[in-house]
Amino acid sequence: MNTDIAASVAFGALVLYALVAIVGRSLLHRRRTGSTGWRGVHGRPGSASWWGGVLLGLSCAGFVVAPLLAMSIAPGSLSPLLLGAGALLFAVGSAITVVAQAQMGDAWRIGVDAGERTTLRTSGLFAWSRNPVFSGMILAGLAMVAWVPLALPAWIALVVGIELQVRVVEEPYLLRVHGASYRDYARRTGRFSPGVGQGLGQGLRG
Repeated sequence: MNTDIAASVAFGALVLYALVAIVGRSLLHRRRTGSTGWRGVHGRPGSASWWGGVLLGLSCAGFVVAPLLAMSIAPGSLSPLLLGAGALLFAVGSAITVVAQAQMGDAWRIGVDAGERTTLRTSGLFAWSRNPVFSGMILAGLAMVAWVPLALPAWIALVVGIELQVRVVEEPYLLRVHGASYRDYARRTGRFSPGVGQGLGQGLRG
């Protein structure tokens, strides 16, 4: 396949993902709860928690820029294997994201409000991964890399940003709110995939 076409496919997939998993979910959450669920960037500028939010924002921008930049470069070719791999990763990643968001229900948030107490989800996809929404995002982002290799820096920023957000912001919050229940849940459930990243590390100061 021509790389111009692959870049167009990647950009279209990105728009679809954003409309469903971000815009659509935020509007649905607002209709159900009166809030969009957005809680913003955490921590003082330069801190680990702050960098987590910044890197996630930069990754989103990078995923937009990469296919547009690829379309401006002399076209090449993309192997059918990469095309198919990207399609599979995007389908699986998107499905995981949307299903996990639905299973979170009113507990869904983008970011954390330290004054809130949300329900701890441990069933469905959350029985296999403590952060299935992020797992889906990582897979969908990897699909972008398969289609547009220029998106690799954005994917790296996504993974590092997610790691910081989870370890520095979300896990300490959940441990503080849910205590032993969350510690036991973390001990038996992987951070992003089954059997990997079980338990709570020392983390980083936010």
